[in-house]
Amino acid sequence: MSTFEVLLPAMGEGIVDATITRWLVSEGQNIEIDQSLAEIATDKVDSEIPSPVKGVVKQLLFKVGEVPRVGQPIVIIEIEGVGELKQPAKKEQKKIVNDNYVKPAEETIIAVEQNSYKPFISPLVRKIALDEGLQPDDLKNIKGTGLNSRITKDDILGYLSSKEKEFQKIVHTPQQQESPSTIVHEQSDGVMYEVIKMDRMRRLIAEHMVMSKQTSAHVTSFIEVDVTNLVTLREKIKESYFKKEGEKLTLTPFFIEAAVFGIKQHLHINSSVDGENLIVKKNINIGIATTLPNGNLIVPVIKNADRLSLTGLSKSLNDLAKRARENQLKPDEIQGGTFTITNLGMFDTLTGTPIINQPQVAILAIGAVNKRPVVIESPTGDSIGIRHMVMLSLSYDHRVVDGALAGSYLKTVRDYIQRIDLSKAIF
Repeated sequence: MSTFEVLLPAMGEGIVDATITRWLVSEGQNIEIDQSLAEIATDKVDSEIPSPVKGVVKQLLFKVGEVPRVGQPIVIIEIEGVGELKQPAKKEQKKIVNDNYVKPAEETIIAVEQNSYKPFISPLVRKIALDEGLQPDDLKNIKGTGLNSRITKDDILGYLSSKEKEFQKIVHTPQQQESPSTIVHEQSDGVMYEVIKMDRMRRLIAEHMVMSKQTSAHVTSFIEVDVTNLVTLREKIKESYFKKEGEKLTLTPFFIEAAVFGIKQHLHINSSVDGENLIVKKNINIGIATTLPNGNLIVPVIKNADRLSLTGLSKSLNDLAKRARENQLKPDEIQGGTFTITNLGMFDTLTGTPIINQPQVAILAIGAVNKRPVVIESPTGDSIGIRHMVMLSLSYDHRVVDGALAGSYLKTVRDYIQRIDLSKAIF
């Protein structure tokens, strides 16, 4: 028997490491070529590392949550043969003996990488291509939107989805839809239903969300905020801001500023968990959940948000959102977040219970701003007035954040917003 070291693969320019989020195999387990070994956190979603060899898992070299660098061995596999093998360069891949490495179907993809197709193809994209039986000409027809025209997972899934739609147009004629082979079924109680297989993107999202729920003890707290002064201030300065800065001023930078202020008063909100240790982050890096044109989400990060003025936050937010929609973000701009904010209000949603963005311990959701009658307290008596109100919700990891800390944080954020000065200077 000989051993084979599986290395953390290169995943594009600027990406130097990745977090092991889950092992999919265990020591002593028999594995096949292309069997997924681990899930790693690289950019916006988890990727899987497939095994390039058939054999037995001898040793897992990293624990879940640890961060190997590109090129480091992450697992040792025993294979039939003589001597010790390291993962070969691409040009050597087809020369490995005993057929333990690179099955014939994979040689097609490797040939594309070596010869006619230059952009980097990640292990996950390669595995999808192999599973779907894509040929070199298919890959040439996929326009890569990643760094240096790299084909991303979204690109290949979008290509497969478009092919599926074309296929459906061809095969789903009215006659076929009414024939016994239709995919509409009926239960014994008369309920009609249709079976739709999840695509890979949806399965990955599902796994990522379940992983977060299984990792953290999720609890959500809510607080109502009177944002009348905030709305009034924005209306007062938005035109002059646009003339000076050349871009729109939204309410979101104000909420980011308030969230950062709250973090500075409650540092444990800005942390992560490592076994029995709480890792309190010194940098305040705010991830902003952003919807992409294809409906997926990405979380670009405003680094060191506590060092930016309101104008700086607004410019960073607009820049990241614009380049996210254009697939122009750099790898390090979607990494390193310590706290996440998601804006539910853009869909007129009143409130929600967002899932924590691992390995963070909290995420803040901003609901829709609505006008409604509320009781206004004053030293001279109570009255009813029309106010702009919003609901903030904080989902947090109850392993390290208790209700008292979460409630205190939300109250700090609320008070900061409600005390906003209408003469506040932001230029």
